Amino acid sequence: MKLTSVALTGAALGLAHATPVTKRQAISDADILNYALTLEHLEANFYAEGLKNYTHQDFISAGYMDPFYANLQTIASDEQTHVQFLTSALTAAGANPVAACNYSFTSTDVKSFLALGSVLEGVGVSAYLGAAASIMNGTYLTAAASILTVEARHSAYLRSYLGESPVPQPFDDPLNFDEVYTVASPFIASCPSSNGKLPVKAFPSLTPTSSGSVMSGAKVQLMTGSGFNSSMDMSDIFAAFITVTGPVFTPLMSSGGGMFTVTVPSGVAGQSYVVLTMGNTTVTDDTIVAGPAILEVGAMMGGITGGCSKSKTWSMSGSSSMSMMMPTASPSMSMSMSGSSTMPSGSMSSSSMMPSKSPVFNSASGISPSGAISVLMAAVAAFFM
Repeated sequence: MKLTSVALTGAALGLAHATPVTKRQAISDADILNYALTLEHLEANFYAEGLKNYTHQDFISAGYMDPFYANLQTIASDEQTHVQFLTSALTAAGANPVAACNYSFTSTDVKSFLALGSVLEGVGVSAYLGAAASIMNGTYLTAAASILTVEARHSAYLRSYLGESPVPQPFDDPLNFDEVYTVASPFIASCPSSNGKLPVKAFPSLTPTSSGSVMSGAKVQLMTGSGFNSSMDMSDIFAAFITVTGPVFTPLMSSGGGMFTVTVPSGVAGQSYVVLTMGNTTVTDDTIVAGPAILEVGAMMGGITGGCSKSKTWSMSGSSSMSMMMPTASPSMSMSMSGSSTMPSGSMSSSSMMPSKSPVFNSASGISPSGAISVLMAAVAAFFM
């Protein structure tokens, strides 16, 4: 059968200056594929621009030794392959794939580029996770899930090199369509008019006033953006941290002028999302008044800790994709991931990394990225015959 309902033929998560659509339209599986494609366009263009702006030597000079640059090229190739796959799948289904937009990324050097890349990968994981419950077709669900797992690997790899825990908690946090729209729209400058409008809305922005990781129990100041109704009754406004098991509510202190202070609750870790919402019983698109804001919450003791050291490396022996360095328990020991069931804790600086002896991945079982797309697309095309 052919899919004919394609409401989401708009820009990558939204035009920066578009008027939000306040009434939710029905979202089909084809819409969700286009939603995923908008994310992949954004990520693919982000890596293409970064690898054009920063050379191999720039990464070496910043402390990111080989094979990191080659692995980053693999990540970039993955994102482009996702774009090709989703575009072909939508075309095979008789839908109109969204085109890439013009983007505005804020990185100024290698480290800020990687930091933003890590955030985008985390948002990608949360977006796929949040969309999964809306996918009705099993074939589409499998395709989306296969991309989600790869995005999670990208996220873990970058987090480790930034000195953050690659696995900060046992569950990832889902974001819904409007929440992702709100987070991603600042990176979009303009989109082709042929992309049309999105059946989503943006909430007023919410951003932390300082950068860096925070711990549970810390107080964080948040600033709202334009569109926030500062005249509403603040006595019923709470902060809610989004988790897969439900929102974690915490009291909010207003400083006036759209500024608020919130205490980070226990039970959240890693790349976390907080919204301002009416009441403390549920969080929906109808109750959110600002956000999400993105906070990096430090993992508690006992979790896997990221970071690489020149004398503490693990070689991912037998890896099918990227060569990844991780710290070992002993400063003088190099350990293979093969057969290892646990990873030691300990935080290292990413500025003192040394090359891994692991081979750089080029292709799996001799199948090129374009060949893999052909195999996947053949399966999708067969379904729609």
